[in-house]
Amino acid sequence: MQNPDLTAADTLKAAILEHPEAVLADADVLRALIGAQDKADRNVVDLRARFLAELEGQLGALESTHRTVVAAAYENLSGTNQVQRAVLTLLEPDSFAGLLDALQRDLPPILGIDVVRLCLESGAQDVDLPHPVITPMKPGTIRVAATGSPTTPQRAVVLRGAGPHTARLFTGAAGRVKSEALLALDLGAGRLPALLALGAKDPAHFSPDQGGDLLNFLARALERVLRRWLT
Repeated sequence: MQNPDLTAADTLKAAILEHPEAVLADADVLRALIGAQDKADRNVVDLRARFLAELEGQLGALESTHRTVVAAAYENLSGTNQVQRAVLTLLEPDSFAGLLDALQRDLPPILGIDVVRLCLESGAQDVDLPHPVITPMKPGTIRVAATGSPTTPQRAVVLRGAGPHTARLFTGAAGRVKSEALLALDLGAGRLPALLALGAKDPAHFSPDQGGDLLNFLARALERVLRRWLT
């Protein structure tokens, strides 16, 4: 309940003192105050500087948002171009050995990474490696390496820092891997799971907060190429 002894001016003053941000945030109010100052004969506080500061702050926030959006769009476009080049490179070889060469030699510079391994599960105890890009693994170990558990569902794309299973996935090159992307591969009915492991020496290159759509597309393309050679 308002005090009856307060005048309208007192009430207005109290409201402004209680919520000064409401005045600064309202352009119409500020224009009215500045107009009143222009007509006043006495010296009053100049609100123009504060008004301009508020506008500059809002403009700076808009510019920052604009730069963030542009940077994200550029990064997404760059990533799309990288994956498109990678897929085209994997489609070029006319032999399985050529595909493995492309995985080891061509994929790292295209994707800006340092190590690639094609992890294949096999029931054989002794596996004769047909190519150094292949990491042979026992049945069930790919899921454990990707999830840390034999029962946890495996995601199509796992992005993370290097962990306890990095050495198993990347074998002799594991010392160079500080972050990794693990792409699950389905080679078709009757075949054991496979995994494309991408390793980077930059710890921040792959992280869980990144999107994996482009890498998922790369994995699905590689699946189809591998199925063609493994039939």
